[in-house]
Amino acid sequence: MNDFRTRVQAERGYLLRYARLQLRDAAAAEDAVQEALVAALAGEAGFGGRSNLRTWLTGILKHKIIDTIRRQSREATPLPAEGDAAEFDPLFDESGHWRDPPSDWGDPNALLEQKQFMAALQACLEGLPSKTAYAFLMREHMGCETTEICKELEVTPTHCWVLLYRARMALRECLEKTWARK
Repeated sequence: MNDFRTRVQAERGYLLRYARLQLRDAAAAEDAVQEALVAALAGEAGFGGRSNLRTWLTGILKHKIIDTIRRQSREATPLPAEGDAAEFDPLFDESGHWRDPPSDWGDPNALLEQKQFMAALQACLEGLPSKTAYAFLMREHMGCETTEICKELEVTPTHCWVLLYRARMALRECLEKTWARK
């Protein structure tokens, strides 16, 4: 086994965790990682060492994840209409400010590194409707633009923003209940 192959295989655990967070499906994550690893090994000559190996592999994996989401959205049955944004109106006053502001969670960068927070976030993400969760993950974790999210999920830009709003509000509420108050 050559050095490049060994280094690529060493990143498998990280890539699998990344894919599971994105896809919320262990089998789909495993498939996406396998496809990414095969593509990386086939494209060894294209690596050249100009970037960090993990960064390069994550870039390949992002494309495989988007392909998986695209495939799943084509195969999925239509989802029932999700609730409307009025359910979050009681959280804000007449001027649009929080009635009960979120508690101080400390340094956000430090929080992301805590396994407990990631476990709570994963549980909260799993509680979201799938299209809402995909929109959130594509935007906030994968850095996709609105046009790309709309294309992949087959929604209008307005619907995309509603999905993102709902995801943020639901995640905030869930994390406030399950993690921030511990």
